Amino acid sequence: MRSGLCAMRVFALSDIHVDYDANLQWVQQLSRTDHVDDVLILAGDVSHRPSLLLECLDTLARRFRQVFFVPGNHDLWVLGDAQGGDSLLKFARVREAVASCGAGMEPQQLGPWFFMPLLGWYDYSFGEPDPQLQQAWADFRACRWPAHMQPADVAAHFEALNPQVQPPAGSRVITFSHFMPRLDLIPAIVPKQHRMLDPVLGSTRIETALRGFKAEIHVYGHSHINRNVVLDGVRYVNSAFGYPHETRISARQLLCVAQG
Repeated sequence: MRSGLCAMRVFALSDIHVDYDANLQWVQQLSRTDHVDDVLILAGDVSHRPSLLLECLDTLARRFRQVFFVPGNHDLWVLGDAQGGDSLLKFARVREAVASCGAGMEPQQLGPWFFMPLLGWYDYSFGEPDPQLQQAWADFRACRWPAHMQPADVAAHFEALNPQVQPPAGSRVITFSHFMPRLDLIPAIVPKQHRMLDPVLGSTRIETALRGFKAEIHVYGHSHINRNVVLDGVRYVNSAFGYPHETRISARQLLCVAQG
């Protein structure tokens, strides 16, 4: 058991997809005592089902000192949603659920670290989707936006929701997003046929934002490819849990990214 005298650790996790029973069971089996001094950054894609999203966030919030969260694309799916509405309304409901269980989507200083969530969406700054991707990518059916909004408008909308704050002097900054901030985070070993997904992986807006905050660490998700690499002075971390079959690209564990 850890106590308040222990140094705070910061863990990263994303793409937990608790729609899969094995993934939900992993969350439920996390220790109730090992992380009471620690922070968890959960970088999106928990579940499109509100009850499962709330259950997962509530379970994690009871095990960590603080859970920070940004929603992913799956969290905003509305296809088959009994509550109806579009994905903007779904986002508002997700934000309410996060607050109700004690998790956070707002900037906060804890110890030496300033935690800054970066909401976003893909805007095709990584490339234009081809017809095959437009047919295959589930978001194009499972998300619903106001008629006037294209992906770039969605990205701009969420970017505008990010708080206009500056970290206190002397803070060490950790930013986090669901979507990727730069395309070169995809390893060169990824087969060419999978690169058709590039347009829906992220946005250069996120990279611009994290650089503006002088982030030391940036945690992201979405790609399901675990990464821990320093590029241009920033450490980028993807600690994706992923789908049950993705054991080769996802470590399926909590990753400690900072301490202090």
